Amino acid sequence: MDELPFLPGNSFKDPMKTNFHRSQTLGYRDGYAAPATPASGIGRDPLVTDQVTSEDPENFITKIPAELTYGRKTKSPPSDFVPAHLAFDKKVLKFNAYFVQTVDESPDEATRTRSVNIYYYLEDNSICVVEPKVPNSGMPQGKLIKRQHLPKNNSGSFWHWKDLNLGITVTFFGKAFRVVDCDMFTREFMASEGIELNETETIPTDPYTERRKQKAAVRSSTTPSTFDKTRQFLEMDRKVLRFFCVWDDRESMFGEMRPYILQYYLVDDTIEVREQHSPNDGRDPFPLMLRRQKLPKDRSNVGSTFPAICLEMSDDEITDWYTPRDFAVGKTIVILSRRFLIYDCDCFTQDFLRKNFGLTDFTPIDIAGKQSEKIKQEVPPYNGFGSMDDSLQSCLSLIPQPPKKDFMKMLENDNKVLRFAATLDSVRAEDKNRRFIISYRLADDMMTIYEPLVRNSGVMGGKFLQRTRVCKPGCPLDQPVFYEPQDFYIGAVVEVFRHRFSITDADEYVLKYMQQRPDLFPESHVRALQEKHLRKADGSGEEAAGVTRTQP
Repeated sequence: MDELPFLPGNSFKDPMKTNFHRSQTLGYRDGYAAPATPASGIGRDPLVTDQVTSEDPENFITKIPAELTYGRKTKSPPSDFVPAHLAFDKKVLKFNAYFVQTVDESPDEATRTRSVNIYYYLEDNSICVVEPKVPNSGMPQGKLIKRQHLPKNNSGSFWHWKDLNLGITVTFFGKAFRVVDCDMFTREFMASEGIELNETETIPTDPYTERRKQKAAVRSSTTPSTFDKTRQFLEMDRKVLRFFCVWDDRESMFGEMRPYILQYYLVDDTIEVREQHSPNDGRDPFPLMLRRQKLPKDRSNVGSTFPAICLEMSDDEITDWYTPRDFAVGKTIVILSRRFLIYDCDCFTQDFLRKNFGLTDFTPIDIAGKQSEKIKQEVPPYNGFGSMDDSLQSCLSLIPQPPKKDFMKMLENDNKVLRFAATLDSVRAEDKNRRFIISYRLADDMMTIYEPLVRNSGVMGGKFLQRTRVCKPGCPLDQPVFYEPQDFYIGAVVEVFRHRFSITDADEYVLKYMQQRPDLFPESHVRALQEKHLRKADGSGEEAAGVTRTQP
């Protein structure tokens, strides 16, 4: 049956066969996985290649087992198997290395040398690169490359401990590290494996790092003292020299002469400048212009390397300070770039200067200068925008306030309106038949002009002038003259923003208002309005356009 071709229909299975196991071909040898040759086929069937046939009798002669001649060899008991991850657990090779980093756009350095530690873990052949942290370095430090298998080349091989040695350059992810030293355990391990290490090298010094170490080093200095501070405290405690001075800043814009009090504390040679305030001087009640401190004569005479932004000046930087000898009546001193004139001092100060320095002239200086002329406030001319009262408020105050109103007049004349009928005095023919209603408010002297809507007239009616005060023509802008109630009567011509209106009629309330005030309206104006109303009542006069009475 074996000679038949392996085709469908020529193969036969044994129906009695139930075992289809495969023999094991994978195992471990010395802690490593190793394949083994199978002893039998599937279902424990004998393999044809392992059987010895009669056609090959040389196998009985050339491959006779030694046990048939010398007997069975006694085997030693196998040793206990220890996996690699257990045998090399917590065993790490440590190498000291460094790499050179390029620094761009820095005037102090071009390159920087950074030291690292390379850790090789024997249990899984992984590598970790760690940079020791340096305080205030300004760089992210610590673990540069996390623990992993690092590729050695593009062929897929990884770095092994056999590839590491001293004095060589290794490249991890494109960054070159120079190995210079290792610890004692690494040396012993390499020697046990038969690897001879090279000579130890030193890490090059970094100039920038050395300068930073020098600056960070604690500086100590000893200043010799020739004065007993304890004696000064006991003798000069609570003794203060008081000088009266002024700061004349009138040469600058909006400058003035401002008085100050300069106090010199003899107990510690400190100076304090207090500002003198007068009632209603318009300044914030800030007490000190200069807090109590030692004052140098020339504050700018200090080295440019001194960190004045964070440190106070001491005797090591400034040696020339202000002393009581530098103060006298009539002298000018410079404090914070301001020139102060001392014009007087108190009695204790005079006695101290007379006793210690021999000064005798303490005549006060008269600082009352010429009074500056008060600037006259001129109101600019009215520009025509908005009302004049609103525009004037912006000249009187920085934050304009609404103009004041006559509340008594508004209460007495509330809701009282004089209404007049008027026509437009124009040379245009289409404006001859236009009719308007002029409303004059007695409460605030404002006018409103309304044009009644007439169908098919070709003119859009409605509000012609919103409520506003109207000036008379020809009056100056800075002294306007507004229209008043006595300017409105039958036949009067009112010019409103270059539009001339001729008054033709008025309502009954206007007639009563004119009759009650004969001092404002002449008798002829009142009689003309009466005749107008009589003609309307008789039906003989022309009908006025849209004038109705609304006030009681």
